[in-house]
Amino acid sequence: MNRLQFASAARQQGVVLIFSLIVLLILAIGAVALLRSVNSSLLSAGNLAFHRDLVNQAEQAVSTVMTEFKTNAPPLNGATTADLPAANYVSTALPTNAQGVPLVLLGNNTVFNTVASSANDIPGATPDVNIRYVIDRLCTNTGNASSPNCVQSTGVPPGGSGDHNTGVAPPSATVYRVSVRVDGPRGTQAFLQTTFTKPD
Repeated sequence: MNRLQFASAARQQGVVLIFSLIVLLILAIGAVALLRSVNSSLLSAGNLAFHRDLVNQAEQAVSTVMTEFKTNAPPLNGATTADLPAANYVSTALPTNAQGVPLVLLGNNTVFNTVASSANDIPGATPDVNIRYVIDRLCTNTGNASSPNCVQSTGVPPGGSGDHNTGVAPPSATVYRVSVRVDGPRGTQAFLQTTFTKPD
């Protein structure tokens, strides 16, 4: 082998080494991008799990409110014509944002305490979970419920003798709304809202 052939072979090996390093660099960048994507997906999945757990815990507030209304238990004692801040109850419909969440739930303690009591917050299953709720009657005025001022449910129950007795008007029932905000770990928040009726 002469010197010319040896120099040519050495140059070719150097070119192969450069191409190998470039390919290795591209693979390393791809691996880093894949790891970041996986971490991002895991973080999103974890946040979704937190959110689902918070929604489940929000059911505690709905259950508490329904029990108070069914049994006329304190602090409501069946009185629904006037505001009762100690019971987180407002006798008129609260102003809401575009998503229908009452603005008092979006504010801080000072804003919330203007119509309700943050002392009624329910502790969650873990120390970093807090459940806050407010009940509002879907009426424009305080006082007794009447159909022009309040949203009323007057549906005739289907089936049975209810279908045959059309001369009797169904009883009216005022519609109430329970709105719940749950604050959880990592700044996670969940909102839950439901309506129910109570015969007048």
